[in-house]
Amino acid sequence: MRVFWIGLFFMACLAGMSCSSKKNRDLSEMKPPVIAPFKNVDILAINDWWNRKQGGIIDLKVKREDVVAFGLYTVSNGTLKLSAQLFPLYPDETREVRLEVKRDGKWTEIAREKVNDLGWSALFRVENWDHSLDVPYRILHGKKASFEGLVRKDPVNKKNIVLAALSCNSKKDRGPRDKYVRNIEAQNPDLIFFAGDQSYDHKEHTAAWLKFGMQFRETFRNRPCISIPDDHDIGQGNLWGESGKKASSSAGNDGGYFFHPEYVKMVERCQTANLPDPYDPTPVLRGIGVYYTNLVVGGVDFAIIEDRKFKSGPKGKIPQQGPRPDHILNPDYDPKSIDVEGLKLLGDRQLAFLDAWGKTGTQNMKAVLSQTGFCGGAHLHGKKAQRLHADMDSNGWPQTGRNKALRAIKRANAVHIAGDQHLATVVRHGIDEFDDGPWAFVGPAIVNSIYSRWWWPADEKAGKNGNDKLPWTGQYRDGFDNRITMHAYANPDTDSNGAGYGLIRFDKEKREVTFECWPRNVDVTSPDAKQFAGWPVTVSMEKEI
Repeated sequence: MRVFWIGLFFMACLAGMSCSSKKNRDLSEMKPPVIAPFKNVDILAINDWWNRKQGGIIDLKVKREDVVAFGLYTVSNGTLKLSAQLFPLYPDETREVRLEVKRDGKWTEIAREKVNDLGWSALFRVENWDHSLDVPYRILHGKKASFEGLVRKDPVNKKNIVLAALSCNSKKDRGPRDKYVRNIEAQNPDLIFFAGDQSYDHKEHTAAWLKFGMQFRETFRNRPCISIPDDHDIGQGNLWGESGKKASSSAGNDGGYFFHPEYVKMVERCQTANLPDPYDPTPVLRGIGVYYTNLVVGGVDFAIIEDRKFKSGPKGKIPQQGPRPDHILNPDYDPKSIDVEGLKLLGDRQLAFLDAWGKTGTQNMKAVLSQTGFCGGAHLHGKKAQRLHADMDSNGWPQTGRNKALRAIKRANAVHIAGDQHLATVVRHGIDEFDDGPWAFVGPAIVNSIYSRWWWPADEKAGKNGNDKLPWTGQYRDGFDNRITMHAYANPDTDSNGAGYGLIRFDKEKREVTFECWPRNVDVTSPDAKQFAGWPVTVSMEKEI
C-alpha cells in the first residue's frame, strides 16, 4: 500500500511534465534527490520529468535562465513572505534560490532558501521589513535565472483601496490571459485575490499551476497576492474537508481529502505559503496544514478563510434527496431535514478566528475572502434544461453553520468576497430577517465554458424590493430556505459567456464599498467600456449592518 501511494503521489505531482532527456547529461550517474517525507526512496524512476511525454499544458523543459517562473508575496506585521515558484529542476542542479533587494541603486542578497522538489517552490521570510518604501526584488537561481518584481509600500495614504478578484481558470481554455492582464494593470489594484480553481489538473498539478502563474504573473509581479486553493486544485470534483480525514473517492461527498496528504500539502504550500502566518497553525488530521489568517493592506483588513477544510460532507449524514448525496432535485423537500445537528461549515476554530478578528482594528474597513458564497445563488446548473433545487457544494448548507458564519461577518461589519460558482452575484444576506446580514459579491469565472450556472427563478417573478436594473432582483428564499436579496447577477447569456473578474473599491473616507464586474472581452481603457448589466453596486459600510 505504501508503494502504491508513493507512486500515485509522484505521478500526480509530476506526470507528463516534459518530453525528452536533456542533452549531454548522463542521467545514469545522477543521484536522485531525497524528498521528504519519503526518505531513502529512490524516486529517480518516478521523478524523471525530463523523460516523460509532453502533457500539453505547458512545456516545462525551459531554458535554464527562465527556470524561475514567478513569485507571490504579502507583507504583514513587518514580515515579508515571498514564495518563489520554479520550473522543475534536473537532479544535478542546485536546489538553492536567492533573494536580493535593490536599495540605493545596488542589489543586495538578503536570503537563501532550499527548493522543495514536491512542487518546486521555496519560501523566503524576511522580518523587520520597512513597508513604507517601494522595494525592487529579484529571485535568483544558478548563474542566470532571475525573476524581478516590486514589493509595494503599504498604501495607507490612499483614499481608495482596490482589490481585483478572480477564480476558476478552466482548462477548457489554455489560451493567453492578455486581456485580463491588460485590464488589471490599467486599473492598478492594490491587491489581487485568486479565490480558487487556479488548476483543474490533479494528474499534472505542477504543470497547471505553472501555466496559471505564467498567464497571470504580471498581475502579481508588483503587488501583493492572495491565492487560495479550492476543490479542483486538490484534485476533487467537490470538497467537504471534514478536518482532513480520508475521502473514499475524488467525488468527496462523504467528507475528506482523496489524494495523499503530502499532495494536498504541496498544493497548499505552492499557493498559500506567502500568506501571513495562520491564526492558529495547528494542523488538522493527517498532518494537513491550515492557512486561515488576515492581511491588512492600506487600512483595509482582509480575513482569509478556508470554506472547505472543516465542512461536513453530506453522504451518510442527511437524507439523500436526489441521485447524488449533494444534489436536491425535489422542490417540495423539507429544508429542515438536512440541517442536522452537529454538521459543520467553517468549524469552531475559524468561527473563533472571525470573532477575534472582528473585535480588532475596528477602525478599518473589513472584508472576508473565501472560496464560495454563503447561499444557493443559482437555479440552473450546467445547461438551461438542468434545474437543481439545492447544491450542498455551496455554503448555503448546512444552514445553521451558514448562519453562524454570517453572524460573525456581520459583527465584524465586513463584506464577503468569493468565487467558485461561475455565476457573478451581489446579494444581501438575511439571517433571521431579510437584509439583516452582510453584503456579498461572488465573482465570475475566468473561463466559463466548462460549467455555466444561471440565476433563473422557476416562477420568473421579481422578488420584493427588487431594482429596475435586472429582472428577478429582490428578496428570495434559496433552495435551503435561506433569505437572500438579489441585487445583481451575470447569467452566461452574454458575449463573454458570463466570464470575467471582479474589482472591489473600498472608499475609506465615505466608508463605502463598490463592487464592479467586468466581462473578459471588454477593454477597460476604452471610453465606452461597460460592466455586466446590474453593476456597479455601491454599499454603505456604516455600522447599520
